[in-house]
Amino acid sequence: MLGLLEQLSTLEDRYRELSLKVIDPSVIADADAYRSAIRDFKQLEPIVEQVQQYKQWAAALEEAQADQDSDDAELREMAAEEAAQLKKSLEKLRRQLQEALVPDDPSDGRDCVIEVRAGTGGDEAALWAGDVFRMYQRYAEGHGWKLELISAHPGTAGGFKEIVARVSGQAVFGHLKYESGTHRVQRVPATESQGRIHTSAATVAILPEADVVDFELNTKDVRKDTFRASGAGGQHVNKTESAVRLTHLPTGVVVECQDGRSQHQNYEQALTVLRTRLWEAADRERRAIEAAERKSQVGTGDRSGKIRTYNYPQGRVTDHRIGLTVHALERVLAGDLGDIVQALRNVERTERLKQAGLSVDS
Repeated sequence: MLGLLEQLSTLEDRYRELSLKVIDPSVIADADAYRSAIRDFKQLEPIVEQVQQYKQWAAALEEAQADQDSDDAELREMAAEEAAQLKKSLEKLRRQLQEALVPDDPSDGRDCVIEVRAGTGGDEAALWAGDVFRMYQRYAEGHGWKLELISAHPGTAGGFKEIVARVSGQAVFGHLKYESGTHRVQRVPATESQGRIHTSAATVAILPEADVVDFELNTKDVRKDTFRASGAGGQHVNKTESAVRLTHLPTGVVVECQDGRSQHQNYEQALTVLRTRLWEAADRERRAIEAAERKSQVGTGDRSGKIRTYNYPQGRVTDHRIGLTVHALERVLAGDLGDIVQALRNVERTERLKQAGLSVDS
């Protein structure tokens, strides 16, 4: 493994290469290539500034250490104090640079697809699935993200049997990826006359959206069916077959979209979701192998595990992956997931540092 200085030197070389790319007319003429180069350039810029600061302080430390051999007692004392301070500053900056060299999840910057499905619990589970989806709606609104409904299958007593939406914005997947899994609720249902607490669940899948370049989907493998879009309770809301159902014949994966304004819009949205599901399935298999090797606690996107319990009588939310409990149920359901998400991000960051053999001290 390369040492820190060697890695930083490689990073500086890459930065210089990108600085030429972003002013290259041929790159500027290619929108995708220019967007990619600018993104990488801006990502490296603050790190390179830290590298330059590190080199300046390292040079100053050498001078201070040399001055400690001076015949002048006062100069020796001043040099010793300066050297001690520079060593502390360099050590702190070294840790920051080490962290910067640990790669993020490459999917963190992507948009994503949210799928919420009612689990065990009958009508109450469908109502709970609706509550969970609204929690994400409010969370997205708070971040200024755009949420587009793709499909919804209402429950007979309210809520949803299944609801799917696309979320776009800044680092959407990086914030929402921890939500994949089973969300359990403990509360007294509105239909419960005896006042007994029931337990039901909803499953959530957060899928990083696949670009066309990520997954090449052969449209010959896709069967397209159209039908009339339906509203709540199955009532037809228009007379044209604007809703679209796509079936990927090799895998049997089915995607429906009916909330767009036209058949074409529904087709494009369904195609995006289908491509995303197929790409995510392949990527999930890869991540499962990596997770088995590193025993990762969070961020793996495992939908089968119970990740969180929402207890209404006690007003608490418990995330079982990291043992975190917050007594702010109403606030969390109103979309204030910040504390929980940050705690999960911190755990993932610590794991990545450990995997890289780096110190996790602050």
